[in-house]
Amino acid sequence: MLRSCIRIASALAAVFFLPAIPAVAQTSAPAGIFPAWAAPWEPDFKVPAPDAVPQRVPGSTATFSWIQARDLFVAPDWHPQDHAPMPPVVANGRKPDVRACGSCHRAEGTGGPENAGLAGLPVEYFIQQMADMKSGARKFSGPQRSSIAIMTSSAKAMTDDEVKEAAAYFAALKPKRIIKVIESNTVPKTIIPRLFFAKSPEGGTEPLGRRIVEMPDDVEQFELRDTRSQFSAYVPVGSIAKGEALAKTGGAGTTVPCQTCHGADLKGSGPIPGIAGRSPSYIVRQLYDFKHGGRTGPGSAQMKPAVDKLAEDDMIALAAFVSSLAP
Repeated sequence: MLRSCIRIASALAAVFFLPAIPAVAQTSAPAGIFPAWAAPWEPDFKVPAPDAVPQRVPGSTATFSWIQARDLFVAPDWHPQDHAPMPPVVANGRKPDVRACGSCHRAEGTGGPENAGLAGLPVEYFIQQMADMKSGARKFSGPQRSSIAIMTSSAKAMTDDEVKEAAAYFAALKPKRIIKVIESNTVPKTIIPRLFFAKSPEGGTEPLGRRIVEMPDDVEQFELRDTRSQFSAYVPVGSIAKGEALAKTGGAGTTVPCQTCHGADLKGSGPIPGIAGRSPSYIVRQLYDFKHGGRTGPGSAQMKPAVDKLAEDDMIALAAFVSSLAP
């Protein structure tokens, strides 16, 4: 963790930056009221220029600078012994249009609250999602965050061979348990460094209310793109039990038991991805998009009966339960 309020403030100022990218037309589904807490976005968060000073993270002998950590054509590989060699599109992308998959999604596909975890995704599912992003069948609700623009432009520019190489690499990785779900009425006071929540250097707490607040336990480690970064997700009291009932029984017609498609342990079944242990922020965004027409790819029809009757509180509960499981 960051050692002092002064260090926190300076680190936050120095870390949370994404380079300017071409604007991408807003593709969000228009229906409904998007839960803004599921996709925090503060584009005016100011940062100074990065430096070339070598940095370290726990458990690694490697060093990378902030310049490298912010370079989206570099995937900092802190623990190369933990995975197979990255293919070029994952390690470095292809300039000028294809960012390194392992930069935003990390070298081991662990991702973060602002995007998706890719480790263990079925090859067929991965390839289809990339095709849906290219065609517009998969859209993104909420604010037009920089992460959306980056993903959309990269997806459209990737070749079929690059997609297949990335799909095979991430499918072979074992998902890690990196999220601790905490039921609480309050949450540490937060700030939004561009794309996600972080603890405020001022300290203190704030009411959680009807939302999920997911944040890295160590901000510097996460922004240095370490795949061993851990996260805490604060959810309303009672959410896990409510979500478990919905996931296992369907809640008397509110939804469909998740195991119907995602397997008894929710770790996936054939081309259908596992959802256990995933980011709860990501889960809520996807449930919303399925319900309001943001995702219209070939597999979307299977999700419609599961999402049509879900209220926002149901989405919170399902996300809390699913994220609390081992992936």
